[in-house]
Amino acid sequence: MTDVAAAGLPVLLVLAGPAGSGKSTLCDRMVQEVPGFSRVVTATTRAPRTGEINGVHYHFLTAAEFDTQVAAGAFLEWAWVHQKNRYGTRAADVLGPLRAGRSLIINVDVQGVDSLRRAAAADVWLRRHMTTVFIDVPLAELRARLAGRGTDGAEEIARRMRTAEAELAQKDNFDQVIVSRSKDEDFAALQRIWRQAQTRLAAGA
Repeated sequence: MTDVAAAGLPVLLVLAGPAGSGKSTLCDRMVQEVPGFSRVVTATTRAPRTGEINGVHYHFLTAAEFDTQVAAGAFLEWAWVHQKNRYGTRAADVLGPLRAGRSLIINVDVQGVDSLRRAAAADVWLRRHMTTVFIDVPLAELRARLAGRGTDGAEEIARRMRTAEAELAQKDNFDQVIVSRSKDEDFAALQRIWRQAQTRLAAGA
């Protein structure tokens, strides 16, 4: 762990970008290869996909469970995604680890980032430690990636591409933008952003 991280200056990296941009891969790699990083486990009302584990990939909640936790004020942010399911980030899963000095990374959609920005606007400490990062992929490349995964039909790919166009229009609202190239280049760019955030915190900015 770096001296900055050890000094209790944790970073919250918030990643967003279109489906197929590699956000999940980047999150996994930061946790696996950078000491001291943990991934925030978000909650969702969608059903688990093959191989997904409750509490590891997501907190899988029923609609009723999600409603109860929203009413209790448990969420830092939550939103409908693709008008089908809800996703959210519980405050305790972010603020507790951060205040304990642990760096975190989270993958949310553009709506979720907007909600996190609003939460940070009311919390100076969170705002200082949070850096938002958009993963930008040219639309032609994105379509090729989605088709290459072989998990979605033509109608679903078309829907995701429409969503991607709207998401790409928001990229200038992010603190940092990574123009996606190879997996290794994207990871190197994310590490540079992490180090810049540490430097800013160390300087008291």
